[in-house]
Amino acid sequence: MSVYSVKGKGWRYDFTHRGIRYTEAWFKTKTAAKEAEAEKRKELKNPTPVAEMPTDMAFLELVNLRLDHVKDYNSEIYYSEYTYKAKQWIKTWGDLLCSQITQKMVELFLRNRRKVSPQTANKEIRYLKATFNYGIKKGLISDNPVDGIEFFPVEKTIKYIPSSEDIDKVIKKADPDTQDYLWTIRETMARVNEINRLKWSDVNFEKRYVVLYTRKKKGGNLTPRKVPMTKHLYQILIRRHEKRDTSLPWVFWHTYWSSKTGEKKRGPFKDRKRIMKSLCEKAGVRYFRYHALRHSGASFLDSNNVPIGSIQRILGHENRTTTEIYIHSISESERDAMALFDRANKKSHTESHTEKKKE
Repeated sequence: MSVYSVKGKGWRYDFTHRGIRYTEAWFKTKTAAKEAEAEKRKELKNPTPVAEMPTDMAFLELVNLRLDHVKDYNSEIYYSEYTYKAKQWIKTWGDLLCSQITQKMVELFLRNRRKVSPQTANKEIRYLKATFNYGIKKGLISDNPVDGIEFFPVEKTIKYIPSSEDIDKVIKKADPDTQDYLWTIRETMARVNEINRLKWSDVNFEKRYVVLYTRKKKGGNLTPRKVPMTKHLYQILIRRHEKRDTSLPWVFWHTYWSSKTGEKKRGPFKDRKRIMKSLCEKAGVRYFRYHALRHSGASFLDSNNVPIGSIQRILGHENRTTTEIYIHSISESERDAMALFDRANKKSHTESHTEKKKE
């Protein structure tokens, strides 16, 4: 019997449905208990659909979440580039939900960015796709409007690498502190952010090497590598070490006004893009950036027959193919091949000319 009474308490219903017990008490009358039971059975027969988790959010909120993730897990340079691009996206779609951003809207944005260059537009594709994929991975959104958008064709050109003479001219135009900074980048072939975070604890004068840390791997871990000091670099660092401010850990630092607190602070460099443009103009040479010093050093080592494996370790590359991109010199084997080709052509030309004379 599914409805019954308990003396002094009232009526209750009690039944089993698909192996699960359902009961409720205490009703004043038997009729009320039966009506409640009927309602419960009806509810079990036609259950209310479970509401789906929301899969949409404000685009501005998604971008901010992604920026926080990039700041925690990627390099400072990558974060800086990402922040710059994020500002452009917010100007365009900052008031929209992610679901309101369509593929056509993204394509229109990319066509405008392509006017700057195909490379610029392609980088926007990579960064935007990563942003929406981050939202999907976290269960915040369900669609990526960048999926299916193809990269723009790019005409690849040989990267401009400054000569040693031009690099010398640029360094001579810098103040003494910046000269040390540029020479350290040049002599280690390091990434700028690696030199910016270089501390005295990373410099081993006894064994003459520096430890450089980079955040290039997935997961954001800082990976160290040892780079031997050249004689010139040793002289620069030993001089700076003798005159250093012992209260600061960094090899290179500056004083600046904090935009957040309005206070004067001291800390490592983060971004010094404007310096190279100014120095190149003063030196009267074609503009190049810090990264060109890595390419220049790698090409110099390759042209002097240094094994590519050694160059790869100095540059801190995980893949040999990445190192090959940095090498812009023409190897001796290539020169020998073309010399052989030239001799063969001359021999063929001479024999052909002799045959014509005989005729």
